[in-house]
Amino acid sequence: MNKESTYVIVGASLAGAKAAQALREQGFAGRIVLIGDESERPYERPALSKGYLLGKDGRAKIYVHEESWYDEHEVELLLGRRATRLDRAAHEVELDTGERIGYAKLLLATGSSPRRLRLPGAELDGIHYLRRVGDSDRLREAIRAGGRIVVVGAGWIGLETAAAAQEYGCDVTVLDPQPVPLLAALGAEMGAFFAGLHLRNGVDLRLSHNVTAFQGTERVTGVLTEDGSEFAADAVIVGIGASPNIELAEQAGLSCHNGIVVNELLCTDDPDIYAVGDVANSYHPFYRGQLRTEHWDNALNGGPVAARAMLGQQVAYDRLPYFFTDQYDVGMEFSGLIGPGGYDRLVTRGDVEGQAFHAFWLADDRVVAGMQVNLWDDGIAPVQELIRSRQPVDPDRLADTSVPLTAHVLV
Repeated sequence: MNKESTYVIVGASLAGAKAAQALREQGFAGRIVLIGDESERPYERPALSKGYLLGKDGRAKIYVHEESWYDEHEVELLLGRRATRLDRAAHEVELDTGERIGYAKLLLATGSSPRRLRLPGAELDGIHYLRRVGDSDRLREAIRAGGRIVVVGAGWIGLETAAAAQEYGCDVTVLDPQPVPLLAALGAEMGAFFAGLHLRNGVDLRLSHNVTAFQGTERVTGVLTEDGSEFAADAVIVGIGASPNIELAEQAGLSCHNGIVVNELLCTDDPDIYAVGDVANSYHPFYRGQLRTEHWDNALNGGPVAARAMLGQQVAYDRLPYFFTDQYDVGMEFSGLIGPGGYDRLVTRGDVEGQAFHAFWLADDRVVAGMQVNLWDDGIAPVQELIRSRQPVDPDRLADTSVPLTAHVLV
């Protein structure tokens, strides 16, 4: 087939695979080429710091589709190949093999990469970053061995891997420059909840500690902090955030700012090129502004929307941000957007000490974000309804568990 009937997806990821699936489900009969620089077929990443890392989920469970699915649906899966250049004028993608693939429509699902520390000793063996399944395999072997594990960064990856290492029986220390974990994501109050969770489970949580160097000759043996403290380590896990993989888009001259800039259709400033997932900074109709979200739910739901937009359907990507975590005996779902200075009051509903509650972030008595902890019967849907309503709520009724989480809590 020629490029006039070819849709190319760069990024054999969850978002890319779900886009390919949606193209077929929507009746697209042309050629679909799915390009990935990993040797693994598309898989989901949350388990890499949760069940898969803990050995509770087998490898087969992480894949988006069965291996046979791609042939059965005539999706050409090109693995172990990296897209190195876009020729927008010629409508072609060039691979590191020199092959050029023409496209009618192109979807960039190139994801993000872990931010790396540029400090003395940062290249020593035994320092782990987590993004790919191979990273999780190597990290599991390291923490299975026990010993002293130092985690740099008290964000979601840092805390989830710290919980996994502690469950393997390691002596775990977490270092973070902020006064509470997850400060940017959850604010001080709920950051303190997760701090308490880790302290109760035996983690040595060292906050307001800036890492300055790693010790060791060939392999890491310790971590130094700004105040002169030294923390012995048999292995180190670094989780300090991620950066969108925009190199291909930048080379092609697409608009990039904190990711690839796209509209609500997930379309770039080139009408034949779209972007989705971690790499996309999309216009969000509900928030009336650009938003880049790195979580699993964004990839899962964004891929199908991008596919429909590529087919010319009138769609808009307006999912509220959503993420979840599993740490020790706590399962949590969060939805909404806080942002710096984005709330003026936190309301809790339920038993915080018993780890079964809702939390709501309010701005001018309107719910802007909420989470549920270990309340799976209620789920996150009522929280999202309150956010989307934009209506003021009565904080006292919101906190009262005898009042249903419905419009009854509205003022």
